[in-house]
Amino acid sequence: MALTPAIFALCAWMTWRFAPETGGSGIPQVLAAIRRDDARADQLFSVKTALAKIGLTVLALFGGASVGREGPTVQLGAAIMTGTHQLTGAAMRRGVLISGGAAGVSAAFNTPLAGIAFAIEELAVAYEQRMAALVMGAVIIAGITAQGLAGNYVYFGELGASLPLHTVLIAAPLAGLVGGALGGGFSRLLLTLRARVRAGALGRRPVLFALACGIVVAMLGIATGGATWGTGYEPARLLLMGTEANPWLGPAKFAATLFTSLSGIPGGIFAPSLAVGAGFGQWLSLLFPDSAIGAIVMLGMVSYFTGVVRAPLTAVIILTETTGNIGLILPLFAAALFADWAGSLVCRKRLYHALAEDFMPSAEKDEVAKPAG
Repeated sequence: MALTPAIFALCAWMTWRFAPETGGSGIPQVLAAIRRDDARADQLFSVKTALAKIGLTVLALFGGASVGREGPTVQLGAAIMTGTHQLTGAAMRRGVLISGGAAGVSAAFNTPLAGIAFAIEELAVAYEQRMAALVMGAVIIAGITAQGLAGNYVYFGELGASLPLHTVLIAAPLAGLVGGALGGGFSRLLLTLRARVRAGALGRRPVLFALACGIVVAMLGIATGGATWGTGYEPARLLLMGTEANPWLGPAKFAATLFTSLSGIPGGIFAPSLAVGAGFGQWLSLLFPDSAIGAIVMLGMVSYFTGVVRAPLTAVIILTETTGNIGLILPLFAAALFADWAGSLVCRKRLYHALAEDFMPSAEKDEVAKPAG
């Protein structure tokens, strides 16, 4: 019980004191740097920042924080690309950061297509044709390296579940609307509470606030038998394989991820969001008792993830590549499109773009956080 809040406080203190550029996911840092031309943007991808990001994220996971590795690997990938270009004297441009971030997503999940989709959909506001070769080259190198170290694995394992058409016509829109609204609700809650905390007394005591967040995360983990600690990979994988998990996984993981993100410690939200979506999918499967649980869970995962991140193409490709299931690609696309619409109604701001304000000069902040049109 005491370990989690203590590590939260330690991570927050080390981040605030030594490496403020490492706070949060890592994706907002890349988005901010893409829009910045000043020299200070280089601090976001220095060797010190990259090493601190890795160490603090591992420490946060050790303490049971509800974080993932994908956001940090996006920042790390951008740092590696930046460092490589600086060593060779090559010119730095926006495509370097975008391709580095894409490589990070590819390496985190062993999903090369998702890395490319993420670069197009989230990092590149206006995709440039001349950037394609750089992005794909970085993704290929990252994928080969990851497979060389960990083997040619499927992140969640092979899943052959499918759904009949009459079920898809009901389940996909339902999952998309409800899951997307829940994901949008997470983004809105995070941005709203974050602004209020920073404006209040707790905003001036980041370590104390992180300690309080750690206590909440510890209590949630104890109440769910540890299901909410870490990335959420194992309970999500079990649900995909048709094995029941803690019925409160969805809402408990939602809360654990919210408080972890509010604390400001380094760590991503991709994997935790997939776990929340899996918990939502488990509840949704109760409405379709004659259907494969794993297939319904996939609809829940893609819907909630899309609602949070607002990147439907990336969500579908990640789920397809991490399960090896292409038979559900059309139902997943349908659910993701509904989820993107529902999420935009609940939270007009795109989460990562709004969080990028922390790393932008004051004059540019409003431009970054414009609502998605």
